[in-house]
Amino acid sequence: MKVVYEDNHIIVVNKTASEIVQGDKTGDTPLSETVKEYLKVKYNKPGNVFIGVTHRLDRPVSGLVVFAKTSKALSRLNEMFCQGQVKKTYWAIVKERPKEVEGELTHWLVRNEKQNKSYAYDKERPNSKKAILRYKLIAHSVNYHLLEVDLQTGRHHQIRCQLAKMGCPIKGDLKYGSPRSNPDGSICLHARRVTFVHPVSKEVIDLTAPVPEGNLWGGFDVE
Repeated sequence: MKVVYEDNHIIVVNKTASEIVQGDKTGDTPLSETVKEYLKVKYNKPGNVFIGVTHRLDRPVSGLVVFAKTSKALSRLNEMFCQGQVKKTYWAIVKERPKEVEGELTHWLVRNEKQNKSYAYDKERPNSKKAILRYKLIAHSVNYHLLEVDLQTGRHHQIRCQLAKMGCPIKGDLKYGSPRSNPDGSICLHARRVTFVHPVSKEVIDLTAPVPEGNLWGGFDVE
Protein backbone atom coordinates (compact mmCIF):
# COMPACT_ATOMS: atom_id res chain seq x y z
CA MET A 1 0.00 0.00 0.00
CA LYS A 2 1.42 3.39 -1.04
CA VAL A 3 0.56 6.26 1.28
CA VAL A 4 0.69 9.61 -0.53
CA TYR A 5 -0.34 11.81 2.40
CA GLU A 6 -1.25 11.37 6.06
CA ASP A 7 -1.98 13.58 9.06
CA ASN A 8 -4.16 13.30 12.17
CA HIS A 9 -7.42 13.55 10.25
CA ILE A 10 -6.96 12.08 6.76
CA ILE A 11 -4.91 9.53 4.87
CA VAL A 12 -4.60 9.38 1.08
CA VAL A 13 -3.35 6.28 -0.70
CA ASN A 14 -2.51 5.35 -4.29
CA LYS A 15 -4.80 2.41 -5.06
CA THR A 16 -3.76 -0.38 -7.40
CA ALA A 17 -6.19 -1.58 -10.05
CA SER A 18 -6.84 -4.89 -8.29
CA GLU A 19 -8.14 -3.40 -5.03
CA ILE A 20 -11.70 -2.65 -4.00
CA VAL A 21 -12.21 0.44 -1.86
CA GLN A 22 -15.05 -0.98 0.24
CA GLY A 23 -16.22 -4.51 0.95
CA ASP A 24 -18.55 -6.12 -1.59
CA LYS A 25 -20.09 -9.49 -2.47
CA THR A 26 -16.71 -10.88 -3.60
CA GLY A 27 -15.59 -11.08 0.01
CA ASP A 28 -12.13 -9.80 -0.97
CA THR A 29 -10.30 -7.67 1.59
CA PRO A 30 -11.10 -4.04 0.79
CA LEU A 31 -8.59 -1.21 0.79
CA SER A 32 -10.37 0.36 3.78
CA GLU A 33 -9.46 -2.69 5.89
CA THR A 34 -5.88 -2.66 4.62
CA VAL A 35 -5.58 0.98 5.68
CA LYS A 36 -7.04 0.14 9.11
CA GLU A 37 -4.46 -2.60 9.62
CA TYR A 38 -1.67 -0.29 8.46
CA LEU A 39 -2.68 2.34 11.04
CA LYS A 40 -3.13 -0.24 13.78
CA VAL A 41 0.41 -1.54 13.28
CA LYS A 42 2.01 1.85 12.69
CA TYR A 43 0.60 3.39 15.86
CA ASN A 44 0.39 0.18 17.89
CA LYS A 45 -3.33 0.65 18.54
CA PRO A 46 -4.86 -2.08 20.72
CA GLY A 47 -8.51 -1.44 19.81
CA ASN A 48 -10.51 -0.72 16.69
CA VAL A 49 -9.21 1.85 14.22
CA PHE A 50 -11.61 4.36 12.67
CA ILE A 51 -11.50 4.73 8.89
CA GLY A 52 -14.19 6.55 6.95
CA VAL A 53 -14.72 6.02 3.22
CA THR A 54 -15.33 9.40 1.57
CA HIS A 55 -15.54 8.29 -2.08
CA ARG A 56 -14.86 5.26 -4.26
CA LEU A 57 -12.93 4.23 -7.34
CA ASP A 58 -14.06 1.35 -9.54
CA ARG A 59 -12.04 -1.79 -8.87
CA PRO A 60 -10.12 -1.79 -12.19
CA VAL A 61 -9.17 1.89 -11.76
CA SER A 62 -5.95 3.00 -10.04
CA GLY A 63 -5.06 6.20 -8.25
CA LEU A 64 -5.81 8.45 -5.31
CA VAL A 65 -8.35 7.53 -2.64
CA VAL A 66 -9.02 9.82 0.33
CA PHE A 67 -9.94 8.24 3.68
CA ALA A 68 -10.95 10.01 6.90
CA LYS A 69 -9.24 9.07 10.16
CA THR A 70 -11.74 10.93 12.36
CA SER A 71 -15.53 11.28 12.36
CA LYS A 72 -15.18 15.07 12.15
CA ALA A 73 -13.11 14.80 8.97
CA LEU A 74 -15.49 12.20 7.52
CA SER A 75 -18.63 14.32 7.90
CA ARG A 76 -16.93 17.39 6.46
CA LEU A 77 -15.35 15.51 3.54
CA ASN A 78 -18.66 13.84 2.73
CA GLU A 79 -20.27 17.28 2.50
CA MET A 80 -17.40 18.59 0.37
CA PHE A 81 -17.68 15.70 -2.09
CA CYS A 82 -21.46 16.20 -2.31
CA GLN A 83 -21.03 19.90 -3.01
CA GLY A 84 -18.32 19.37 -5.63
CA GLN A 85 -15.63 21.05 -3.55
CA VAL A 86 -13.09 18.26 -4.15
CA LYS A 87 -11.41 18.59 -7.56
CA LYS A 88 -10.39 15.28 -9.12
CA THR A 89 -8.28 14.91 -12.25
CA TYR A 90 -7.90 11.61 -14.09
CA TRP A 91 -5.62 10.28 -16.81
CA ALA A 92 -7.01 7.86 -19.36
CA ILE A 93 -5.29 5.91 -22.12
CA VAL A 94 -7.35 5.48 -25.29
CA LYS A 95 -6.66 3.88 -28.66
CA GLU A 96 -8.72 6.26 -30.78
CA ARG A 97 -7.68 9.89 -31.08
CA PRO A 98 -10.52 12.28 -30.18
CA LYS A 99 -11.71 14.52 -33.01
CA GLU A 100 -11.06 17.61 -30.90
CA VAL A 101 -7.89 17.92 -28.80
CA GLU A 102 -9.94 19.27 -25.90
CA GLY A 103 -13.56 19.85 -25.08
CA GLU A 104 -16.48 19.46 -22.70
CA LEU A 105 -18.80 16.46 -22.80
CA THR A 106 -22.37 16.70 -21.54
CA HIS A 107 -24.58 13.61 -21.50
CA TRP A 108 -27.48 12.19 -19.56
CA LEU A 109 -26.54 8.86 -17.99
CA VAL A 110 -28.96 6.05 -17.19
CA ARG A 111 -27.64 3.38 -14.84
CA ASN A 112 -28.56 -0.26 -15.35
CA GLU A 113 -28.18 -1.91 -11.93
CA LYS A 114 -28.34 -5.48 -13.22
CA GLN A 115 -25.58 -4.92 -15.76
CA ASN A 116 -23.62 -2.58 -13.45
CA LYS A 117 -23.30 -0.29 -16.44
CA SER A 118 -24.33 3.22 -17.44
CA TYR A 119 -25.62 4.36 -20.82
CA ALA A 120 -25.04 7.87 -22.19
CA TYR A 121 -27.64 9.85 -24.12
CA ASP A 122 -27.45 13.23 -25.82
CA LYS A 123 -30.82 14.32 -24.42
CA GLU A 124 -32.49 13.90 -21.06
CA ARG A 125 -34.22 10.56 -20.49
CA PRO A 126 -36.42 9.21 -17.68
CA ASN A 127 -34.26 8.38 -14.62
CA SER A 128 -31.20 9.96 -16.23
CA LYS A 129 -28.62 12.12 -14.48
CA LYS A 130 -26.71 14.94 -16.14
CA ALA A 131 -22.98 14.22 -16.49
CA ILE A 132 -20.33 16.78 -17.42
CA LEU A 133 -16.59 16.41 -17.86
CA ARG A 134 -13.78 18.25 -19.56
CA TYR A 135 -11.00 16.43 -21.40
CA LYS A 136 -7.70 17.38 -22.99
CA LEU A 137 -5.31 15.38 -25.17
CA ILE A 138 -1.96 15.76 -23.40
CA ALA A 139 0.37 13.13 -24.92
CA HIS A 140 0.84 10.39 -27.52
CA SER A 141 2.74 7.13 -27.62
CA VAL A 142 3.30 4.87 -30.61
CA ASN A 143 -0.16 3.31 -30.41
CA TYR A 144 -2.16 5.26 -27.85
CA HIS A 145 -3.31 8.69 -26.70
CA LEU A 146 -3.32 10.08 -23.16
CA LEU A 147 -6.27 12.18 -22.06
CA GLU A 148 -6.52 14.35 -18.96
CA VAL A 149 -10.06 14.42 -17.60
CA ASP A 150 -11.58 16.87 -15.12
CA LEU A 151 -14.87 15.73 -13.63
CA GLN A 152 -17.57 18.34 -13.17
CA THR A 153 -20.08 15.81 -11.82
CA GLY A 154 -19.69 12.43 -10.16
CA ARG A 155 -21.84 9.77 -11.83
CA HIS A 156 -21.63 5.99 -12.00
CA HIS A 157 -18.87 4.97 -14.46
CA GLN A 158 -19.01 8.52 -15.81
CA ILE A 159 -15.58 8.81 -17.45
CA ARG A 160 -15.74 5.28 -18.85
CA CYS A 161 -19.19 5.83 -20.28
CA GLN A 162 -18.72 9.33 -21.67
CA LEU A 163 -15.37 8.64 -23.34
CA ALA A 164 -16.85 5.52 -24.95
CA LYS A 165 -19.81 7.58 -26.18
CA MET A 166 -17.29 9.98 -27.75
CA GLY A 167 -15.74 7.03 -29.61
CA CYS A 168 -12.71 6.73 -27.33
CA PRO A 169 -13.22 3.76 -24.99
CA ILE A 170 -10.55 3.39 -22.32
CA LYS A 171 -7.93 0.73 -23.06
CA GLY A 172 -8.83 -2.57 -21.40
CA ASP A 173 -12.43 -1.56 -20.64
CA LEU A 174 -14.38 -4.39 -22.27
CA LYS A 175 -17.63 -3.24 -20.65
CA TYR A 176 -17.49 0.02 -22.57
CA GLY A 177 -16.21 -1.10 -25.93
CA SER A 178 -12.48 -1.75 -25.71
CA PRO A 179 -11.70 -4.71 -28.01
CA ARG A 180 -9.27 -6.39 -25.60
CA SER A 181 -8.79 -6.65 -21.86
CA ASN A 182 -5.56 -5.83 -20.05
CA PRO A 183 -3.62 -8.86 -18.76
CA ASP A 184 -3.99 -7.77 -15.12
CA GLY A 185 -7.71 -7.03 -15.39
CA SER A 186 -7.18 -3.28 -15.04
CA ILE A 187 -8.49 -0.53 -17.26
CA CYS A 188 -6.18 2.36 -18.17
CA LEU A 189 -7.88 4.97 -16.01
CA HIS A 190 -5.89 6.58 -13.20
CA ALA A 191 -7.05 9.05 -10.53
CA ARG A 192 -4.02 11.25 -11.01
CA ARG A 193 -4.64 14.32 -8.84
CA VAL A 194 -6.91 15.51 -6.04
CA THR A 195 -7.19 19.04 -4.67
CA PHE A 196 -9.30 20.19 -1.72
CA VAL A 197 -9.31 22.35 1.38
CA HIS A 198 -8.37 20.30 4.43
CA PRO A 199 -11.55 19.61 6.44
CA VAL A 200 -9.94 20.65 9.74
CA SER A 201 -6.81 22.74 9.18
CA LYS A 202 -8.30 24.55 6.13
CA GLU A 203 -4.99 24.28 4.27
CA VAL A 204 -5.09 23.54 0.55
CA ILE A 205 -4.18 19.89 -0.09
CA ASP A 206 -2.95 19.20 -3.63
CA LEU A 207 -1.75 15.64 -4.27
CA THR A 208 -0.55 13.73 -7.34
CA ALA A 209 -0.26 9.97 -7.68
CA PRO A 210 2.49 8.30 -9.73
CA VAL A 211 1.08 6.32 -12.65
CA PRO A 212 1.16 2.51 -12.60
CA GLU A 213 4.48 0.93 -13.52
CA GLY A 214 5.00 -0.60 -16.93
CA ASN A 215 5.76 0.26 -20.53
CA LEU A 216 2.21 1.36 -21.34
CA TRP A 217 2.01 4.30 -18.95
CA GLY A 218 5.74 4.93 -19.28
CA GLY A 219 5.44 5.35 -23.04
CA PHE A 220 4.14 8.92 -22.78
CA ASP A 221 6.44 11.90 -22.64
CA VAL A 222 4.53 13.95 -20.09
CA GLU A 223 5.35 15.31 -16.62
